[in-house]
Amino acid sequence: MTHHEAHGQGQMPNPVQVQKLLRGIDYPTDKRTLLDTARREGADENVLRALERLPETTFNSPNDVSEQMSKLM
Repeated sequence: MTHHEAHGQGQMPNPVQVQKLLRGIDYPTDKRTLLDTARREGADENVLRALERLPETTFNSPNDVSEQMSKLM
């Protein structure tokens, strides 16, 4: 039996869950705003860890966030 990263780092949060947490953000936005909003909305560690791994770039839409998160998988 192989050991997968069962305790977190390899797990990506559900994109729908992430978008619900980020609802209300004005785009374009940056990584810091995404993280601050997610924390304020009560995001769990899995979501925060994924957002922290996003590149320092400008996100022009929720789709940009989802695309960048999918590249982390």
